[in-house]
Amino acid sequence: MLRLMLSVWLIVLSQDALAARPEVVVRLKDHLFHPAKVYVPANKKVKLIIINEDDDPEEFDSFALNREKVVFGQAKANLFIGPLPPGRYPFFGQYHPTTAQGEVIVLPPGEEVPDAH
Repeated sequence: MLRLMLSVWLIVLSQDALAARPEVVVRLKDHLFHPAKVYVPANKKVKLIIINEDDDPEEFDSFALNREKVVFGQAKANLFIGPLPPGRYPFFGQYHPTTAQGEVIVLPPGEEVPDAH
């Protein structure tokens, strides 16, 4: 009985941890990332949701993040980044590298996302 209660407690804790994970949506339209600058907190795992609104596939690629993921046209893909120290991490679309460019900016603890205006 104790094992069962412990198992249930661990499942509840893990679901709470997943629910608290930050998510960021990046859209790909006309071979451009929107937003081109993505702000995430330092030292946290972040779910990056990439939505490709173009008809053509694109490969999200980042040497700095050590990530690559093909996102088919009119589809979406999820990938996880971090936890990362504060800094700037460029990414690009491998099939359209001159236009599809962006950057993940990891903010130090306590720093707010800059106003877009």
